[in-house]
Amino acid sequence: MDGEKMDYYEIGQRIRRFRKARGITQEQLAEAVGISVTHMSHIETANTKLSLPVFIDIAQALEVRTDALLHDYAAGSVDCSMEEIIAVLERCSAKESRIIAELVKAAKQSFDMYL
Repeated sequence: MDGEKMDYYEIGQRIRRFRKARGITQEQLAEAVGISVTHMSHIETANTKLSLPVFIDIAQALEVRTDALLHDYAAGSVDCSMEEIIAVLERCSAKESRIIAELVKAAKQSFDMYL
């Protein structure tokens, strides 16, 4: 982070965004990480600093790379977006995944045609 101070509030907000994108409650994430719901809430609001082991456990539970929690990628960032898409696809059946793939192909064709 090149000598910058850690912004625990922003890290907490990124954790919150990934958690919500995956449809996970604070309770579920706290249980997966092995911490209290209160501690999880305090991490997301920066009322407490999270330890490195807890940080890593949260990233693993959210199935996201740690750098995605540390850095604010632009909305169009491929790394961040791909991780979110993969997380959604992992919760889909094979049939749902095929339908989503066809929808993505059709959307891409429309973008190419009109943009």
